[in-house]
Amino acid sequence: MTLKTLNIAGRRIALDQPPYIIAELSANHNGKLETALKIIEEAKKAGADAVKLQTYTADTITLNCDSEEFQIRGGLWDGKTLYQLYQEAHMPWEWHKPLFEYANTLGITIFSSPFDTTAVDLLEDLNAPAYKIASFEAVDLPLIEYVARTGKPMIISTGMADEREIQEAIDAAKGAGCKELAILHCVSGYPAPAEDYNLRTIPDMIQRFGLVTGLSDHTLDNTTAITSVALGASIIEKHFTLDRNGGGPDDSFSLEPKELAELCRNSKTAWQALGKIDYGRKSSELGNVKFRRSLYFVKDMKAGDVITEDCIRSVRPGYGELPREYHQIIGMRASCDISANTPVKKENLL
Repeated sequence: MTLKTLNIAGRRIALDQPPYIIAELSANHNGKLETALKIIEEAKKAGADAVKLQTYTADTITLNCDSEEFQIRGGLWDGKTLYQLYQEAHMPWEWHKPLFEYANTLGITIFSSPFDTTAVDLLEDLNAPAYKIASFEAVDLPLIEYVARTGKPMIISTGMADEREIQEAIDAAKGAGCKELAILHCVSGYPAPAEDYNLRTIPDMIQRFGLVTGLSDHTLDNTTAITSVALGASIIEKHFTLDRNGGGPDDSFSLEPKELAELCRNSKTAWQALGKIDYGRKSSELGNVKFRRSLYFVKDMKAGDVITEDCIRSVRPGYGELPREYHQIIGMRASCDISANTPVKKENLL
């Protein structure tokens, strides 16, 4: 299968590249522009490739209604209506420009998840380099088509979507002109238990859909994300905050700066460790070859003596013949006098 690639702001994303780390700012600004700016700064320091916003208002994402269907029962946001949650959590649209400008100043890529067409228009005015479709919007095919028509790379999260719905989203994106597309395996629980992730789905997604594939991870630590790299994840998205106890809607299941730095470092190490299929001797092993086992004489031999089992042993270090030669050497004769504790060499045997 041809290696699939994606390019965002000049960064190539593929299996043969280190994983692309996205720090999801989401609602962790907690209503303060200064906090949002600081999150971008800390994401850059931690080594993230990109920081991602969410672009919506309460009115563009839901209805101002308090009937039962719009009530949140249980979980992190129990007791709120959808409108109340999104009114509290949304990123004011007038913040987008200073956030984009600050990210550009720092040299970290910034893009967003739009939740309706007006959000896409705003982000186009800011020259967003890519778009992310959130899991809950993966079934909004008209929105996906609208984003695709921008001609920008697109990443689609697949939380809650079955195989048919994933394929429909892909078809909608490609049908509307998207040339660079990635999908993220995702579990839309907040937080999500690691056992729900079924990471073996990732290589199946890669084979089934033929796209750059990654992970949107809502677990509470980095284990799941780092493991996903070994299964082919080329993108990792994690919610990011300055303080997990900050009290914001998404703070409690987000990484703090030290943890994001660990994710950036350790996921790259995991990717490096995958390497390639190689049974050859590695550079770090060369100095230790001499300590492998080999055959040594354990008694003095005279020229003409027959080599018997009590004459030689397999021991460390590795300056003698390899142990695989043991049975061939038994029965041969010494061609010269040989001292005990010296390596067995075929040139000294007849």
